[in-house]
Amino acid sequence: MVPPAAGQSPAGGSGAVEVVRLRVDGGEPAREPRPDSVAVEEPLEVRVAGAAVVVTMRTPGHDDDLALGFLLTEGLLPGPSAVARTTACVDEGVDGEPLVGSLELALADGVPVPDLEGRRTFGMTSACGVCGSASVDAVRARTGANLWRDDVVVDAAVLAGLPDRLREAQRVFARTGGLHAAGLAGADGELLVVREDVGRHNAVDKVLGWAAREVGWPLTGHVLVVSGRASFELAQKAWMAGVPVLAAVSAPSSLAVQLAREAGMTLAGFVRPPTLNLYAGAHRVRVHGLAGDE
Repeated sequence: MVPPAAGQSPAGGSGAVEVVRLRVDGGEPAREPRPDSVAVEEPLEVRVAGAAVVVTMRTPGHDDDLALGFLLTEGLLPGPSAVARTTACVDEGVDGEPLVGSLELALADGVPVPDLEGRRTFGMTSACGVCGSASVDAVRARTGANLWRDDVVVDAAVLAGLPDRLREAQRVFARTGGLHAAGLAGADGELLVVREDVGRHNAVDKVLGWAAREVGWPLTGHVLVVSGRASFELAQKAWMAGVPVLAAVSAPSSLAVQLAREAGMTLAGFVRPPTLNLYAGAHRVRVHGLAGDE
């Protein structure tokens, strides 16, 4: 198991600011100064064996899992045991609190240094994680586990209930309204881990990095649930981790649907009780009372 980074920043995720709240609904006009909470967004540089791999904008917290999840889903590491230790470079933030500016991952003996040719070796925003890839074809070439062999079956009611469970666990979102979330659940709907971040891809990397340490890949029989849309990149990350079911609160993209069908993944979108849409892998979702599902 990979040790967590020394100096790991807490997963607070929100900061206090002063705002002016305006009321313009036809009642008595109001201009009210008041405190508010906003989601924290700060850069993190990930380095492997002394080489800078990526600088990503993220919400501080669980940075070691973020780095591990990113490197594994990018195919830059063979597994979590490839990392011997993780060291955090901690600076002082503007508020005087410790701030993790970079993570250095040292490789275990015998593990080759990742080939960074054509990889995302420059900046990523919190809005888009695939922007630095050389091409979509290069991303698709990094295939994951054989999902066709995963015969897990998930009850439709369990799947439909996952977004509400995810929302209940979003503690920072409740304060800020500005974070994405991802969670990993078993086929019974029990959430194993939930992570939040300003970037949807970061939230997924944090979840999958945690799972690589604590559960092990491939994540056979599990469900990855995300609070927003299901993009191509999120489907690819789920495939790399061996997750057979991806459920999203919002719509999937056309490339996500295409990749899910190629990979043998079950892809559910618009998962909002009491309904959901199945775009791929409908055979894994059981509905009690419907012919063929008993």
